[in-house]
Amino acid sequence: MDIIQQKLSKASIVCLTIALLCSCGTGKKQKKLEVSTTDHATVVVPTFSADSAYHFIEQQVQFGPRVPNSQAHKECAQYLGNTLSRLGAEVTFQKTQLVAYDGTLLDAVNIIGSYKPECKKRVALFSHWDSRPYADHDPDKSKHRTPILGANDGASGVGALLEMARHFQQQSPTIGVDIIFLDAEDYGAPADYDKERKDTYWCLGSQYWARIPHKDRYNARFGILLDMVGGPNATFYKEYFSLQYAKKYTEKIWAAGKSLGYSKFFISEEGGAVTDDHVFINQIAEIPTVDIIPYQPNCKHSGFGAHWHTIKDDMSWIDKTTLQAVGQTVMHVVYHEK
Repeated sequence: MDIIQQKLSKASIVCLTIALLCSCGTGKKQKKLEVSTTDHATVVVPTFSADSAYHFIEQQVQFGPRVPNSQAHKECAQYLGNTLSRLGAEVTFQKTQLVAYDGTLLDAVNIIGSYKPECKKRVALFSHWDSRPYADHDPDKSKHRTPILGANDGASGVGALLEMARHFQQQSPTIGVDIIFLDAEDYGAPADYDKERKDTYWCLGSQYWARIPHKDRYNARFGILLDMVGGPNATFYKEYFSLQYAKKYTEKIWAAGKSLGYSKFFISEEGGAVTDDHVFINQIAEIPTVDIIPYQPNCKHSGFGAHWHTIKDDMSWIDKTTLQAVGQTVMHVVYHEK
């Protein structure tokens, strides 16, 4: 993603059994976190497991960098599709070829897991699953053409959504839900690229999906994009384009975070504009979509943290407390939607 105003550019076959997933963490039987009453109806929201989400992230990272055209990319795509299927979703592989900024032809695939596909009232949950081919912000310049593992930048959002999928299988929300893993988000031009720089060099998979969705005439009430939702001490400000195109839903998400006690993560202030997957979904597909993405205004390295687009973006940067805050907040919003 390219930087606009104060923000920085962001430019991100082991199959688990359900028993293994449920055994993550303390091993105690899961309890329900929330029981609330809305319009005389009781809404029970399952407890998001940060341990389980962490495990899903780790599984992706073990493939190595998930850069399009690589073997790791192919193997991880199959893993993600298989896992969504095991978790009860109707799975669609949207395969295509996309042209990168330098003319490279990328074998890309958007992976969609649908719950209650017959339901016309739907919410779309997005994350990119590819990782950056360049560690172009690494302090060591010799690493600038090294692909990154992308534990936070890519895998964290996917891991959080897979944990939600586990709950959707066990306790279906009232509305239909589509989990959409977008490809080729992070294949934008490197920092030292000396030719014309364009926003459209980023987010190639979302541009394709927004023009040609996985189902004809697809629509959703709103969308939520998760990007880099696992970093330590992350703060999530209200992103500019999210407010411009999806203000109602942005406010709903931040209010939910506050009500759950996560105000230190969900900062009730505007944090600037980011060219991310949600921009093209808003502008092309016209689905109001909110970006939950970190912003650290006082970070000297970048607004996304010191590990962003470096070889340090590995599992050591994944914080379960952040995962819990984001995951539980998004689940609260989804399960309260009627």
